[in-house]
Amino acid sequence: MNELLPTLLIVDDEKATRDGLRRALEDHFDIYLAADGAAARNILEAEKIDLVLTDLKLGGDDGMKILERCQSLSPAPLTVMMTAYGSVETAVEAMRRGAYDYVTKPVNIDKLEMLLLRALRSRNIETENQQLRQQIDKQYGLAALIGNSSKMAEIFDVIRQVADTKATILIQGESGTGKELVAKAIHNLSSRKNKPFMAVHCAALSPQLLESELFGHEKGAFTGAFEKRLGRFEQADHGTIFLDEIGEIDAATQVKLLRVLGERKFERVGGNKTIETDVRVITATNKNLALLVKDGAFREDLFYRVNVVKIELPPLRERKEDIPLLAAAFLAEFCKENGKPGLKFSVAAGEALQRYHWPGNVRELRAAVEHGVVLCRDKEILLKDLPPALKSADSGAPLLVSNTLNLTAMEKNSIVRALEQCDQNRTAAAKLLGISRRTLHRKLNEYHLE
Repeated sequence: MNELLPTLLIVDDEKATRDGLRRALEDHFDIYLAADGAAARNILEAEKIDLVLTDLKLGGDDGMKILERCQSLSPAPLTVMMTAYGSVETAVEAMRRGAYDYVTKPVNIDKLEMLLLRALRSRNIETENQQLRQQIDKQYGLAALIGNSSKMAEIFDVIRQVADTKATILIQGESGTGKELVAKAIHNLSSRKNKPFMAVHCAALSPQLLESELFGHEKGAFTGAFEKRLGRFEQADHGTIFLDEIGEIDAATQVKLLRVLGERKFERVGGNKTIETDVRVITATNKNLALLVKDGAFREDLFYRVNVVKIELPPLRERKEDIPLLAAAFLAEFCKENGKPGLKFSVAAGEALQRYHWPGNVRELRAAVEHGVVLCRDKEILLKDLPPALKSADSGAPLLVSNTLNLTAMEKNSIVRALEQCDQNRTAAAKLLGISRRTLHRKLNEYHLE
């Protein structure tokens, strides 16, 4: 059969009707035939079917049951019902339950062919819209933040709640926990999403350079200032500015930042003109700002300004149930990037990922998975392919059976994550995983994910 053609399942208990329809339509479709409901359901389970053409009356069976089964699949094949003149009312009921359309017997082949091709175009448009929605979700939603632990679920809820407000957000967490990803998610879920997102890593700049970076400078404001420069607050107007490691800001810059947060006004370095800006401010730190306030290293009034809503990101060691999802996502990313499709973690490698305490958090896990993909010589990432720290470290605690990241768990979690990312579209999920739809269906049954 030609795999380039859309697939059509014809269900009719009369062999002459099945064969006649097959001959009439095989130039446009990859045809499957079924004489009864049981055979039809078996084909639907085993193959990717785009369209179903079924008689309403199938001897002792009922075409409605086939329609019901089609509607339970993801993606659901479009279903066209065939009926005698006396059963048109039943066919209309089938459309109410989700059938695309119906035709009456005896079938006009030309009209049927046009109807099926129109149904297929409708399906393609729906698929394209679904893919577009997925792309939008990836660009503007929470897709970059991976996790199904209770702690991450709470953080996702907070992000959704605060995203479209003007509240200043403080994100606290160890290095590598994903603070900038959270800031981007807040921005991308807000009404400012089409405006600039500016990230400034405060610890990387000297006080003078940081002040200029944030607020800009006039020509001649200091040695080397050969021309006027707009700062990030001006560039991010009506957007979002993310100040990472805000605890490193010096006292003079803290004063200027306090004014921006309070009055939405500032002056460039070396300038007298007051500039107004409408910027959402999100800050982050891996330090305890309250202790810095107590020690006099951070202004108390500024602390209250930036700490309107606080999001505390947990270290990876406190959400180990998310490691399978994270590792699977990074594995898919680096397999694609390095042209090594279908790689999996061996049992030993998976257990090492689960045992390790991850002082570098998600950033370290991502690097470890890339290390494994690059050094892998076969279809499995072995323990020896992972960074030395994972091969020699002892977590100091026994590995719980419920947390064991063996090959089965990795596959199961990869499938769950792929289906979530593809909005339960099995064809798209199979493509993302690098397997056939039939293999995906078998795995869903094997892992009781139906």
